[in-house]
Amino acid sequence: MGLQVGIVGLPNVGKSTLFNAITNSKVMAANYPFATIEPNVGVVEVPDKRLDNLAKIFGSKKTIYTTIEFVDIAGLIAGASKGEGLGNAFLANIRETDAICEVVRCFDAKDITHVEGSVDPVRDVEIIELELILSDEASVKKRLAKVEPKFKSTKDKTIIAEFNLLKKCEAQLEEGKLLNKLEFDEEENHLLKSFQLLTTKKFIYVANVGESDVNQDNEYVKTLKDYANNNNCEVVKICAKVEEELSELDSEDKQTFLSDLGIEEPGLEVLIKAAYKSLGLKTYFTAGPQEARGWQFKDGYTAPQCAGIIHTDFEKGFIKADVYKCEDIFQAGSEQALKATGKVRLEGKTYLVQDGDVCFFKFNK
Repeated sequence: MGLQVGIVGLPNVGKSTLFNAITNSKVMAANYPFATIEPNVGVVEVPDKRLDNLAKIFGSKKTIYTTIEFVDIAGLIAGASKGEGLGNAFLANIRETDAICEVVRCFDAKDITHVEGSVDPVRDVEIIELELILSDEASVKKRLAKVEPKFKSTKDKTIIAEFNLLKKCEAQLEEGKLLNKLEFDEEENHLLKSFQLLTTKKFIYVANVGESDVNQDNEYVKTLKDYANNNNCEVVKICAKVEEELSELDSEDKQTFLSDLGIEEPGLEVLIKAAYKSLGLKTYFTAGPQEARGWQFKDGYTAPQCAGIIHTDFEKGFIKADVYKCEDIFQAGSEQALKATGKVRLEGKTYLVQDGDVCFFKFNK
């Protein structure tokens, strides 16, 4: 259930530099448009000190973190949906992602060209989102052309529901609006997943700033944050250049470097938190002598659903689960000491798993 995030943006906004930094890759980052041609994919482990502490307590042989997969595609430009540039050809590569990360340039640099000739974060966001809207509109019309003839001559509820949903999407897109601004019921959301439309996803804006602005918001960032607040989107401020330097340091040097800059945590960790918040994701843990492991789950998942993330048989045969908060075992020092406090609970099928829960699932084979 690894989280997938697609990275989009105009050319020369720092997309590839950011991708290099967060995935520790060596993708070409050049001062000209379309340096990224083939989509780049990188899988990143999600740092979690809670999991590190659990591994120490249990003496786990292995520690397995949750992961995020980042997909970086070629820079989009105005007119991409009509064949301009290269980016539109690769949008298919981010259709299956859970969220879209828009990298927006929020720094001035005479030696780095801007494809639009000037720095304007809101304009850049609107260009990117219009191209995504137009791409979705083309996909919806193509699907409608296949469904409409069947709709006219059928009483099949599935076909009728699909046609009505496509028309609802078409109307929104023709107005130049993102689909994530619409309300959909449970049935519609189920159907929408098969459409793989880009603008139904959550959007996170990454304000890429210069080193001089890591501790303060410049006017570009303030403008972007105002825009994001009005559109219920998250903004993460990152200096891609700093993140790239951080990626080449070991843990101790990294912490010293962050302290010198007055930064509390790396941009990658801030971005991960924003992605989790936007998507309603949380983490529960399993731990023992063999391995300590983190598992991503959706807020509102029951104990059987969370068990099913490990294996479908766990959900089907779910009986009960031993559950406790990771903070409680940190305080107790061991599982044996924790059990003596009475803080290990036996939970049933209706229990809603919480972030930071440590679970031991019991099931019928």
